[in-house]
Amino acid sequence: MTALVQFIHTPIRSTQFICLMLCAVLVALCPSAVAQQQRKIPRLGFLAASTGAEESSRPAPVNEGLRELGYVEGKNIVIEWRQAGGKLDRLATFADELVRLKVDVILTAGSTATRAAKDATRTIPIVMLQDNDPVSSGFIASLARPGGNITGLSTLRPEISGKRLELLKEIVPGLSRVAVLGSSNNPGNAEGLKETELAAAALKVQIQYLDVRGLKDIEAAFQHARTGRADAVLVLGGPIFNVKPKELAEHAAKGRLPTIYVRQNFVNAGGLMSYGVNLADLQRRAAV
Repeated sequence: MTALVQFIHTPIRSTQFICLMLCAVLVALCPSAVAQQQRKIPRLGFLAASTGAEESSRPAPVNEGLRELGYVEGKNIVIEWRQAGGKLDRLATFADELVRLKVDVILTAGSTATRAAKDATRTIPIVMLQDNDPVSSGFIASLARPGGNITGLSTLRPEISGKRLELLKEIVPGLSRVAVLGSSNNPGNAEGLKETELAAAALKVQIQYLDVRGLKDIEAAFQHARTGRADAVLVLGGPIFNVKPKELAEHAAKGRLPTIYVRQNFVNAGGLMSYGVNLADLQRRAAV
C-alpha cells in the first residue's frame, strides 16, 4: 500500500525509472548493432596493371599519404591490393572482385586500371593515381569539373616530351635522327608526339615514329630504330611500356641506343635516363 501511494505521488521519478529500464533492455538485446557501427573500418581497393617486379604492387607513398591523414593499414583501414602482373585481361576480373567486396573507394594506377574500374561500377568513387589524359580517355568531363564517380590526378604534360628530346640532344653529340616509340592505343600519345615534333623542328632533328600497339611489337620497334639509323630513342608513356621496363632497357642496350623514358623505374631496370613527373609524390597526394 505504501509503495502504491508513493508511485501515485511521484509520477515523474517513476516514469524516469521505467524509461531507464526499457533503455537498458533494448541495449542488452542489440549491442552488436551499436558496436559494429562504432567499429566500421573503411576499405580501400587498389587496382594496377603492373606487378611488384616492375612497379611496387604496394606503393609505399600511398600508405605514407594515408598515415599522414591518420589511416594505418591493418589498424583503422583495410586495403585490398589487386595487380594484374602485366596481364591486362585480368583487370576486369579484379575490378569486379573489388566491387563485390563493397570497397568504399577504388584507387587506380593507370588508364587501363581506371577503365576496368569504370566499367565495373558507376557508384563507388574511383580515384586515379595518375592518368596522362583522363579527358580524352573519357573518364572525366573536364579537369575543372570531373563529374561522375571518377576523380584523381593527371600527368598530362605533353611539353615534357619536347624537353626529353632536348636532353637527348645534350648527351648525344651530333644527334640528327631519333626513333620515337609511342602507342596509338594510348590517349595522350598524340599530344606527346606533337610536342616532340615541335621540339625536333627547333633542334633540327629528324623524327622516326614507331607505333607499338602490343608487347610483341617492342622488339620489332627497336629493330626498325637500328635499321633506320636512329642515333637515340625516346619512349613516350603508356601502359604497354610500363609493364616491360626491363625488356625495353635490354633492347636499348643491345642496339647501343641511348634511350630516354618517362619514369624512373625504367632507369631502375637498367635504362639510361628518364624525365617526367614525380610518381611518388602523386601517390602520396592520391591519399588526400
